[in-house]
Amino acid sequence: MQALAIPSGKKFFILLISFCFVLNFVKAQKPEDTEFYSPVPKIVTPGKTDSEPPSDAIVLFDGKNLDMWRAEGKDSTKAAGWKVHDGIMTVEKKAGGILTRQRFMDFQLHVEFRIPENITGSGQARGNSGVFLADISDNGGDVGYELQVLDNYNNTTYVNGQVGSIYKQSVPLANPSRKPGEWQDYEVVWTAPRFKDDGSLDSPARVTVFLNGVLVQNNYVLTGVTQYIGKPYYKKHGTSPIKLQAHGDASEPISYRNIWVRPL
Repeated sequence: MQALAIPSGKKFFILLISFCFVLNFVKAQKPEDTEFYSPVPKIVTPGKTDSEPPSDAIVLFDGKNLDMWRAEGKDSTKAAGWKVHDGIMTVEKKAGGILTRQRFMDFQLHVEFRIPENITGSGQARGNSGVFLADISDNGGDVGYELQVLDNYNNTTYVNGQVGSIYKQSVPLANPSRKPGEWQDYEVVWTAPRFKDDGSLDSPARVTVFLNGVLVQNNYVLTGVTQYIGKPYYKKHGTSPIKLQAHGDASEPISYRNIWVRPL
């Protein structure tokens, strides 16, 4: 079909009207139309180093004592049984895991850990521990959402169980492990799951994790709580403590230091 020709004068008139419309539309807008002045972000003073807590953080362990922690299990008054020495705490496997006395929902978490230089064992039996970002057990069991701690410097295991993994769920994006004897650090952003009144899931948990400054979990959507055997599942809960695991393998116990959290 042949296109309908528009007389040059009429074409010019249409272009002129279009230009005027665009010009008037642009004139009607101001830079202030897309500028916001509230709410004003709160002022937070950062630490002198990235490992030091910012001014609004809750310090969970500063190298002095375990007052912010308790032993896992039904007795919430039982003191944490790990060893505090030289500004660090070392896992006491016979004493079991430790939980924060305070409960949290969404947060930013900083944790530093060290695999002992004389570590022995292989696979999952080599420097095994874990950071449970929300522990929902009522009896001391490992029920919650686990960020794996393990020595994976020249130590292989199943990839959804190595350091930086959301245990048995999400393989880390990289393996930036340091040598045993060197301190390593996790930076975590945790969004807890939400549940409806009837107990069904409203929105799943999500997590972003940096290990030694390298992104290993990028806004991963969890499919439920950690399961050693079987599939993950969701069970209704609210605020929960953070837990550090005392794994039962025979390797030398690992240590932690500089732990702080910023509720979001």
